[in-house]
Amino acid sequence: MDKKDEFISYLEGLKEDRGKLAALRRGLGMPPGTCAEMYPVVAVRLPRDCPRHLEERYYLIASLFGLHPASADHGNIGDHMRQAEGGMISDAAERRFVRLLATHWDDLPNELRQVISFLKSKDAKINWHQLNADLKNWGHPDHFVQRKWANAFWGYMPEEKS
Repeated sequence: MDKKDEFISYLEGLKEDRGKLAALRRGLGMPPGTCAEMYPVVAVRLPRDCPRHLEERYYLIASLFGLHPASADHGNIGDHMRQAEGGMISDAAERRFVRLLATHWDDLPNELRQVISFLKSKDAKINWHQLNADLKNWGHPDHFVQRKWANAFWGYMPEEKS
């Protein structure tokens, strides 16, 4: 991921603003774009004439960022989940991850909130720029985002030497 998204860079600039992060968190568990407390923080950075589906993605990513604003410079959610597991993937993490990969866009806010909460509990950082780019393509018929995440999560791991 070479290009930095202006909206994500804006969010990263809010890391120390506890009030704005709290406003973003209030959107968790609500349909994206329906939490009035988020409007002053998010609407000021939306593109003019922003289509509804794009607006929903901005509100979703902003609420998740409010939950866990720790940023990484590389990787995707598959990488972050694998790192959080310390290389030894538990059955619970695998089930959570498979459920996420199979999720339809309409159910994605809830599944992502659970995954971000898990990553927060493990002090794992998130590449918000990559997550935002991946969400743009979540519903693609080729499922290339889900495959990239799966490859990062289950991909080659060198065997431990005895």
